[in-house]
Amino acid sequence: MKSTRHAKILEIIKKYNVETQEELSAHLQAEGYVVTQATVSRDMRELELTKVPLGNGRQKYAVISKSQEEMAHRYIRIFKDGFSSMDMAQNILVIKTISGMAMAVAAALDAMNWNEIVGSIAGDDTVMCAIRTVEETVSLMERLRRMIDE
Repeated sequence: MKSTRHAKILEIIKKYNVETQEELSAHLQAEGYVVTQATVSRDMRELELTKVPLGNGRQKYAVISKSQEEMAHRYIRIFKDGFSSMDMAQNILVIKTISGMAMAVAAALDAMNWNEIVGSIAGDDTVMCAIRTVEETVSLMERLRRMIDE
């Protein structure tokens, strides 16, 4: 899915100093995505990536700064696209996703920078989030349900 690939691209350029489309393609292929140069180019245009200076004459791809609200809508869309169900076990939030979407959903949750979430781990169709307290887990689940229903 495109939203999963977009989330992975954002994750890659945040983690690595990607200087070329070929380098981004290689990272995507290493993650199991089969992409062409045209697909990567289109994705980069849709994500509005631009090159920023690294120093010493080198550059890397980065997201053009967007308003908090605009980025929040993008993360919410990724979350909604992948979400299937959720449950809790004490202060652990377990989110079930459509197969292959767990990493994108986890990346979207991480990007939302919610204070309750200490960290998250993603598999193929499951995200586990460590939440600070049981009370905050309940509260977060309510926020996520409202977000899904919007």
